[in-house]
Amino acid sequence: MPREQNTRNSYIKADEYLKGRGAQLNTHNKFAANTYVRDHAEGIDDWETGGKAKTVYIEGSSKSIVNPVDSPDVGMEFSMNPYQGCEHGCTYCYARNTHEYWGFSAGLDFEQKIIVKKDAPALFRKFLERKSWDASVISLSGNTDCYQPAERKYRITRGLLRIAADYGQPVSLITKNSLILRDLDILKELASRNLCAVYLSINSLNEDLRLKMEPRTATAKQRLKVLSALSDAGIPAGVMVAPLIPGLSDHEIPSILKEITACGAIHAGYTVVRLNGAISVIFRDWLEQNFPDRAEKVWHQIQSCHQGAVNDSRFGTRMRGEGNIAKMIRDTFRLHCRLNGLNKDRINLDSSQFCVPGSQLNLFGGL
Repeated sequence: MPREQNTRNSYIKADEYLKGRGAQLNTHNKFAANTYVRDHAEGIDDWETGGKAKTVYIEGSSKSIVNPVDSPDVGMEFSMNPYQGCEHGCTYCYARNTHEYWGFSAGLDFEQKIIVKKDAPALFRKFLERKSWDASVISLSGNTDCYQPAERKYRITRGLLRIAADYGQPVSLITKNSLILRDLDILKELASRNLCAVYLSINSLNEDLRLKMEPRTATAKQRLKVLSALSDAGIPAGVMVAPLIPGLSDHEIPSILKEITACGAIHAGYTVVRLNGAISVIFRDWLEQNFPDRAEKVWHQIQSCHQGAVNDSRFGTRMRGEGNIAKMIRDTFRLHCRLNGLNKDRINLDSSQFCVPGSQLNLFGGL
């Protein structure tokens, strides 16, 4: 079937929609010497219809696994990512751009070519045994979901949690996958010592929207069940309503906050979508294919939150946006957090229990 080059965005749009994938194209890697693009018709698989090419797991190695987070507005000091790339396929994911550092596209490659850091547990132990380490909270994950489908096979996240328990290292986790309940035993152990908190990502209760926007994630209904299970097990749990997309999901704020409170959430946060780098091309293509009747309206509302652009890298404003629409989102979110009793108390994890196994003293000099 014929395809048409879109010279404005420099990509080729396929004639048929690829089910089970968020991105529908491979955008150009800005670090590549030559400009090239590839659409899904060139061998990318349709997982629902048994295509030829499957998701590829690439076993890689890293120099380190724990990374400091320089951004002052993401709520974490250190992050740990056992995987690079994410099969969940969320169209808006800010982590897509980081796949270009590995020589891949931020588009389909990001959700099809998953780098597995099999040496993560060994690197984690090595990191924790540094004399300078102060047992600050480490977040799983700051980039891609630590419970994405690859975790079923590789079980790296579970291994990292086991190490955290052995060392008394506090950790926080964020996911949109129900696989986290597999590790409820370790999470309960950590929580009983005030060493962990879990955040679920829920930005819509609309299953049709979820299926289009986050094609390989757990349903919102499943995530609410996970939230209830975590809460019932005594694990501090919150929700990130992120990212909110003006014109698509921002109207759901009241219903989401009401539902998560009923399921035991004690904390909630949010972000407004921003489309940096290649993500703007990926998201615009997805928006036009799935919501052609309101694509322009949604696009302009996103722009209104970022001074006329869809991207924003400024600390302090990039996560929440500014302008009238961003203010309405902020005010609505604050109001319904207050009405539902959310965010009354901070979740503070305990760093005083940290101790390298086999050593006589912990880092604070206690027995």
